[in-house]
Amino acid sequence: MRPWRESDDALEAAPDWQPASRPAARLLTLFFAGVLAMQLLGDEAWVPLLDSANLALHEAGHPLVGLFSARLMVYGGTWFQLAFPAAFAWHFRRSGHSAGWVFALGWLGESLMNVGRYMRDARAQQLPLVGGGDHDWTEILGRWGLLRWDLALGGATRLLGAALIVWALIQLWQHRRAAALDGRD
Repeated sequence: MRPWRESDDALEAAPDWQPASRPAARLLTLFFAGVLAMQLLGDEAWVPLLDSANLALHEAGHPLVGLFSARLMVYGGTWFQLAFPAAFAWHFRRSGHSAGWVFALGWLGESLMNVGRYMRDARAQQLPLVGGGDHDWTEILGRWGLLRWDLALGGATRLLGAALIVWALIQLWQHRRAAALDGRD
């Protein structure tokens, strides 16, 4: 056993979930249903609470990754934008905090949907950019010879984000149901 890590059994064991209260579950469901509607049906898909954080993380990621590699700097924005909600989801998963885990997964899903929207814009370059700089996904997809696939890759990324949100909400209600059956609700 490695002394600096938990045992493999502890890592594999499912957490003892702390179920979300009924009002919290309803609020999370309504919030992320609204997020999905805004993302999938609206032209302006800006969710102030999440997207302000996403934008700050995205923009901070470029120079921070750039400290280590100028070539990787273009990836830093997307990495940070996705890594932070993923880290929160991991934290809440380990602690068994159902509402926090679902919120973080929903945030990650919404962030993926934004990344997909940005990817889909790689050739058209219609989205307004902070500071009017270069388009990250034009550069990234161009490097990989995938620029002509921007619409398909962006669409798949958006679909993945939407599916993650739906799956997280299903998990939320399954945890509530299991808690009710166990008499913990």
